[in-house]
Amino acid sequence: MANLPVAAIVRIAKQNGAERVGSDAAAALVAKTEEYIAGLTVEANKLALHAGRKTIKAEDVEMAAESA
Repeated sequence: MANLPVAAIVRIAKQNGAERVGSDAAAALVAKTEEYIAGLTVEANKLALHAGRKTIKAEDVEMAAESA
């Protein structure tokens, strides 16, 4: 699985109130974020296939996020 940039995840954490983020916490945030995106993609793909499409659209992602 491709790794998300740690700096981007740390920046998001700081934008949401974290003053500092330790390296172990950053690694855990990256891992959990990747897990979430993977699961969201699986569900969005199911919705796209159900609609007869191979392409995931924003509406598929939104619906998948609502059901999570």
